[in-house]
Amino acid sequence: MIDFYNEAKKQFNRMMYVRREMHKNPEIDRNLPFTTELVCSQLNELGISYKRFDNSGIIAEIGNDRSKIVALRSDMDALEINDLKETSYKSLRNGYMHACGHDAHTAIQIGAAAVLKSIEDHLNGTVRLIFQPAEETDGGARDMIELGALNGVEAIIGLHMDETISTGTVGIKRGVVHAASNPFKIEIKGKGCHGAHPYDGIDSIYIAAKVIDNLQGIISREVRAVDNAVITIGKISGGTAPNAVSSQVIMEGILRTLGNDLRSFCKERIKDIVESTAKMYRGNASVEFIEGYPSFSNDEMLYCWFKDVTSKMKEIDVIDVPYPSMGVEDFAYYTEVVPGLYYKLGCRNEVKGICNPAHGSYFDIDEDSLILGCLIQSKIAYDFLDKLSAK
Repeated sequence: MIDFYNEAKKQFNRMMYVRREMHKNPEIDRNLPFTTELVCSQLNELGISYKRFDNSGIIAEIGNDRSKIVALRSDMDALEINDLKETSYKSLRNGYMHACGHDAHTAIQIGAAAVLKSIEDHLNGTVRLIFQPAEETDGGARDMIELGALNGVEAIIGLHMDETISTGTVGIKRGVVHAASNPFKIEIKGKGCHGAHPYDGIDSIYIAAKVIDNLQGIISREVRAVDNAVITIGKISGGTAPNAVSSQVIMEGILRTLGNDLRSFCKERIKDIVESTAKMYRGNASVEFIEGYPSFSNDEMLYCWFKDVTSKMKEIDVIDVPYPSMGVEDFAYYTEVVPGLYYKLGCRNEVKGICNPAHGSYFDIDEDSLILGCLIQSKIAYDFLDKLSAK
């Protein structure tokens, strides 16, 4: 019998090296030259065949039987955030940081690759490794699908570091996992004039303030309390002088919802309220929606099977995540093509002082979690291929 935990522990130094090198050298979007070179060097060292693409994506495979394929996915891109930690692996690139754990995801994928390669002759199929760019921006998952990442794949497994869960614990959500998103842009047009004579103009900033207030009424008065929706205005720009009435305001925000019906309703109401509020104060306004990530759910069969397999791992505790995240994740696009499973890997350690939020300048992970991620990903891939072969 293969001792996957012991095999994962053997890969700790490799995973820590990959994670720290990526953390020191964060790259964003599809511009990942250092990251892809690091990943490819590891795959070369392990003797794993792969294809490298112009968008910085990489697809690798382990196994000799391509009649059954399970995919493991890791994202690789960082964020435009300053790293303010004082560690030996602090970001060397000012204004850029791995503040969401994608460095750890990639390190775990490399560790799992090493474990699976060492038992390649025992695999009842093929494990496909998807190293994806541009999760934090847009389109990375769709890029990889178009490049053939899911061709022949029976299921895909993904994970995400979770700083709210202690190391040694894994969170899994039954049903809907993440919300859908729709970024939007609002343009409000008024009429500029001297600040001493506001009645000569149409104050676009005043209209913007009313719009922001009225939009939140959608959530508090038009959406059921048991449903989930969030409207955020995160950026606003208007005016050119402090003593003049502004003629134009541009606002940008995002709508997050669970369920397509609620998504359509909120989009329609945002448009109605923006236009009618502007008209009420003699202005004009328009809304442009950008198609964001869809919502997604864990496949029911994979969820039950994951719970069964991981419950037998004495090294981890498995908890049910009680509610969906209103954050978004482009893993959703993979699940539109094949059954998918996505879980949260705890990386919080208050004793070590590792408890700062993701997307923050002090974010870090407990690196002991790398071993557990490697254990789960390699064991899950191995067992899933066994499950397919037993059909």
